Amino acid sequence: MSFFFMRFILILLWASSILAAPPLSLGKRSFKIDRVRNPNFKRYDGPKELLKTYQKYRMPIPQDLLNSLDDQLEDDVPSDDAHSETNPQTLDLTHVNTTARPVAAIGSVPATPANGGIEYISPIKIGGQTVNVAFDSGSADLWVFSTQLPTISKIGHQAYDPSLSRTFKPMPGANFSILYGDGTGASGNVGTDTVDVGGAAVAGQAVQMATAVSDAFVTDTHVSGLLGLAFSQLNTVKPVRQRTFFENVMPALAQPLFTVDLRRNTTGAYEFGRIDGSKFVGRLAWVPADTKRGFWQVSSTGFSVGSTTTMLAGAAQAIVDTGTTLMLVSKELSDRYYSHVVGAKRNPAAGGITFPCNATLPDLLVDVGGVYTAKVRGPDINFGTFQGNECFGGIQSTTSHFEIWGDIFFRSQFVVFDGGNHLLGMASHA
Repeated sequence: MSFFFMRFILILLWASSILAAPPLSLGKRSFKIDRVRNPNFKRYDGPKELLKTYQKYRMPIPQDLLNSLDDQLEDDVPSDDAHSETNPQTLDLTHVNTTARPVAAIGSVPATPANGGIEYISPIKIGGQTVNVAFDSGSADLWVFSTQLPTISKIGHQAYDPSLSRTFKPMPGANFSILYGDGTGASGNVGTDTVDVGGAAVAGQAVQMATAVSDAFVTDTHVSGLLGLAFSQLNTVKPVRQRTFFENVMPALAQPLFTVDLRRNTTGAYEFGRIDGSKFVGRLAWVPADTKRGFWQVSSTGFSVGSTTTMLAGAAQAIVDTGTTLMLVSKELSDRYYSHVVGAKRNPAAGGITFPCNATLPDLLVDVGGVYTAKVRGPDINFGTFQGNECFGGIQSTTSHFEIWGDIFFRSQFVVFDGGNHLLGMASHA
């Protein structure tokens, strides 16, 4: 996966020519989704969040993490033949449904909170029915609880009822089966309907209607589905992959992009179609995003902790993912970072790195595409209490050849996802 050094130099030279704001595309509107923390959320379960990321990206799971989760794992670990949205090799990449079309609409909708900084949700409308979903830049499916689920699974959830929609159309023969995070998943059938997010609507958008969901989704009554913001290479609908809402709505936006503004312990926001300059300081740095595999992926050539700078022999590859809580990095980066934290250790009981909760965490500076140096603030790296006076690290080591930059990264950065130009814009929060 790593780029060779010469390829990185070429990318760097190319990127330096596009540091100005990205060009506008023809369009009419923007819309905004506020994201609000849930004050009732109980923090934290670091080991489960770590397991969640390993499983989402099909990474090998360390034995000490398996041991620390004990009996929970029996219900959570996906089978080898299960279908995953994050394994492009298992998908049919030959066809994509392109029949959906944007419909003129204006307006904005505030989000409702769910699970604090670990999970945020926003209300969307499907066929006029409101459903709370999580936004995930690391996947490409729009699936929701539906009235086809058993009654016990729907308790506390908003279940989409296609029979109540005048714009619903079935998609005969289409189905999906998807696994997320800690083994949670959903499966069902597919139709199309008008999907409205913050006042911008797409007619004929594929909607994946769950007929079965895992227990973890049933018990989490804050969220009744998920809206993927990656690219259709990752979509799990069979026999024909479907385009995402963002891919379909882009032509109607004032700019073909959305922004993510997440902050620790304060309200954040998703905004589509425009960039709010009051949310960041200085100028945005524009980084080429590799989207060939369907992810928002960037390269990274080095990092700094304290006064120590480390340049990597080959550029690391990182997926920028709003649907992941932790920041998974190379073992080299993780080890170097925690060598600056007094009392940090590999804790077998946690399956990851913990440290004394009163420890002072240094900032992490990480290169993004040779264009931007992102500062991940030390306090943002404290994920929360594991047990006693031990806290779980928001930075953990990946067990794969790529890194995952989740909400720990976003807490310190304002990020623009430019789908029209395949760029990521980044700057420090204002």
